[in-house]
Amino acid sequence: MIVALLVAGLVVGSFLNVCIYRLPRNQSIVWPASRCTACGRALAWYENVPVISYVVLRGRCRTCREPISAAYPAVELVTAATFVALGLRLGHGPLLYVRLAFAAAMIVLFVIDLRHKILPNAITVPGIAVGLVSSWFLPPGWSAALIGAAGGALLLWGIAYAYYRIREEEGLGMGDVKMLAMIGAFLGWKLMLLTIVLASLAGSVIGVAIVLARRGSMRYALPFGTFLAVGAIAALLAGDGIVEWYLGLYP
Repeated sequence: MIVALLVAGLVVGSFLNVCIYRLPRNQSIVWPASRCTACGRALAWYENVPVISYVVLRGRCRTCREPISAAYPAVELVTAATFVALGLRLGHGPLLYVRLAFAAAMIVLFVIDLRHKILPNAITVPGIAVGLVSSWFLPPGWSAALIGAAGGALLLWGIAYAYYRIREEEGLGMGDVKMLAMIGAFLGWKLMLLTIVLASLAGSVIGVAIVLARRGSMRYALPFGTFLAVGAIAALLAGDGIVEWYLGLYP
């Protein structure tokens, strides 16, 4: 199973690269076939083999010799590693496939928000629906998922509204609100809260690092969806253990 998940992760990661490139540009993710982003030449099948093609081509287009971003193999490797980790944690079963789809969506949102500071509705809105429907049959259960989705949306919307009223400028976008609702729908309210704690912690650390490096200021716009994705995958892989450890501190 591990080998199958590794291969599946690499193949899915290659598709996620298509989504990452095309969704922000409002392009179809199924047509046309993959092309070089520099010269537009359609890629042969052997140029689309995950990771291996990048290594063989030495990170350049075979025709125009323009560099190919190292983000492509990175996404493929991260997806494969995440698939294997989930397989080891959950074992074979319906829950595994639902969580694999969720993790893939988080990887796409991570990169798109990091690059473009947007969180496409094409992922978050259907994601909320899929998370809620699957919760009727699988963990975390429909009540925890419904509370997680509604609570996540209201929590971030409230923070965004308060920030706007106080500072008279936008701090969080509706994309973040819908993304956290999606996370709550898939993971339930407990892991949704853990996600936002982990995301806030990661965002604070990176924000301070930017200020110390004198590359920005406290007003530098950090893509919070990127941190939500990191927090969600961490909660997905280790959240139950973290929650149990935290509750164990209060006998």
